[in-house]
Amino acid sequence: QVQLVESGGGLVQPGGSLRLSCAASRNIFSFYAMGWYRQAPGKQRELVASIISSGGRAYADSVKGRFTISGDNAKNTVYLQMNSLKPEDTAVYYCNAAQVTTGTTYNYWGQGTQVTISS
Repeated sequence: QVQLVESGGGLVQPGGSLRLSCAASRNIFSFYAMGWYRQAPGKQRELVASIISSGGRAYADSVKGRFTISGDNAKNTVYLQMNSLKPEDTAVYYCNAAQVTTGTTYNYWGQGTQVTISS
């Protein structure tokens, strides 16, 4: 069973920074991809950033230039560095790991960490 544990959320002022961490129970590059999603109250969960095992990265348009996803294989941890935070970034952030086995995709989720941007 895969376990993902997020940390690093909190309350920051607009323009501030946070770094989220997602510690996986196994080698992060054993997954096809890992990513960060977020869900604000009353909204659907959306993909924020992802990194695939080959190293490619993708970002939602709303966070490009402000957020950076990275991985540390030695620590089995994926990070999301968030800069220039805006109130609209407020949400619960979830770590996701996607594993593809014989054509089927299995998704694993962390418990979520709250990020609140407010003055």
